Amino acid sequence: MGLSFDLSSCNNFLQLSKSTILIGLFGLLVLLLNLRKRVSRKNEPPEVAGGWPIIGHLHHFMGGKNKLLHVAFGAWADKYGPIFTLRMGLYKVLVVSSAEVAKECSTTNDMVFIARPYQVASEVMGYGYAMFPLAPYGEFYVKMRKMVTQELLSNSRVDSLKHVWGSEITNAIQKLHQKLVSTKGGAPTLVNMKGWLTNLTFRTVMKVICGGVGGDDTSPAASVTSNGGDNNDEVSTYQKALREFFVIVGELRLSDVVPFLGWLDNMATTYLKRMKDNGKFLNILLEEMLEEHKRKRRSLSEEEKKDGGYVEQDFMDVMISKLKDPKLLSYYDADTINKSTCLTLILSGSETTMTSIVWALSLLVDHPHVIKKAQDELDTHVGRERQVNESDIKNLVYLQAIVKEALRLYPPAPLTSPRISTEDCVVSGYHVPAGTRLFINMWKIQRNPEVWHEPLEFRPERFFTTNKDYDIGGKHYDLHPFGSGRRACPGASFALQLVHLSLASLLHGFDIKNPSNEPIDMTESPGVNNLKATPLKLLVTPRLFSKETY
Repeated sequence: MGLSFDLSSCNNFLQLSKSTILIGLFGLLVLLLNLRKRVSRKNEPPEVAGGWPIIGHLHHFMGGKNKLLHVAFGAWADKYGPIFTLRMGLYKVLVVSSAEVAKECSTTNDMVFIARPYQVASEVMGYGYAMFPLAPYGEFYVKMRKMVTQELLSNSRVDSLKHVWGSEITNAIQKLHQKLVSTKGGAPTLVNMKGWLTNLTFRTVMKVICGGVGGDDTSPAASVTSNGGDNNDEVSTYQKALREFFVIVGELRLSDVVPFLGWLDNMATTYLKRMKDNGKFLNILLEEMLEEHKRKRRSLSEEEKKDGGYVEQDFMDVMISKLKDPKLLSYYDADTINKSTCLTLILSGSETTMTSIVWALSLLVDHPHVIKKAQDELDTHVGRERQVNESDIKNLVYLQAIVKEALRLYPPAPLTSPRISTEDCVVSGYHVPAGTRLFINMWKIQRNPEVWHEPLEFRPERFFTTNKDYDIGGKHYDLHPFGSGRRACPGASFALQLVHLSLASLLHGFDIKNPSNEPIDMTESPGVNNLKATPLKLLVTPRLFSKETY
């Protein structure tokens, strides 16, 4: 008995199947068109042209093109307006370049944009999201931010530690003065200010947060005769590791924007290994410091314990005492929270301060009349018989205007860290779907010609005339270099105090000039922090020689 079938019946079936498929495809097409029309009625923001399937607009940033995202976004804002979208890989990105819209995102829609998008580097190097600025929004984030704000960065806590960071800055200025006088007789000397400031801010922030590092025998004055690195190899290694952290976090990776292609990252680069090595190295540093703090506490004698016990010297000490909340400790152990929080503050404090002062000096030396005004103010309110201290800053209004203007032109973070919408919302009249990434382009906002007259010019005087009511982080969202809303930098006030005192001390103690007739190179570096791409080597001459001063 053979196997047979009716060929005509099969042909009829195939014809029927083709008809069914065609009808189905036609119906699907109609459905998709209807859905598209329905979505388009929601009035979404304009999208940058030229997106590709899967990768979206990533090709605009490949091959060395448009490495400075804030500049590329700024150019698109000129074309598409103050609110537009693009696609980074599979994800829609909303870019805001208007103070009014930024305020709306940070007030009306603040809770909608409270979450952070997933990033491999944040998980691998951020102690599995224990670094609270990188953590998902929830109980852990809320409790940690509250603790940091109230226990570490409160006005009373910062005031109690002013003598620590004040003495670090004073000592660094004294040693630089002594170095210049002893080696050059007080003659103008070429100093790598970027390197000097890196050492100064790193040592100062480390002293406040975890008691210091690398001993006290190596001064930032080492940068006078070197390429700017610290002569202490241990300190230099730590600085490089911190810089590498920022570089890695700032890199745009397929893992974060096209997750199913993430495996290509490790085929083409050593990205994952770099992350793990960096995280491991920094953890060892923090682990050693934490154990030393615990050892000092254990070594207290019974008499010392009766007299009040261990006196908290720095932020790491404070957290050892305060990390008792069982709900907080249900997420991570106390040591992990302590180390991750200290790392957060070290990274943000040292890099932000150094970056801000470098840009301020870069602008100042091309405007010597501004330096003269600042020094006249310092001589009036401080005199030449002592060094500047923190209590003088409130009287140095022109110096404060210099810092405002430098932060306006070169904010340390030109783009806010990305946030993600947790639900559909309306921004500036446009529908923004859930899952949209948000960037606020502070660099573009702070150069708006409708707000800032001649916005590309360095003019501190504007804060006494057309923009006299503008304060950093104030009611005007045109000047928010440290972000805004619930995700704003909690250490902005502390960083500003360091910037003011460091810059005032430099301008008071030294004459600083451009060694060349050419303007300072103002090229920016890509990444999370807006670093100056090239060294800043300036001629530095002591201007105070009183024995009481030095």
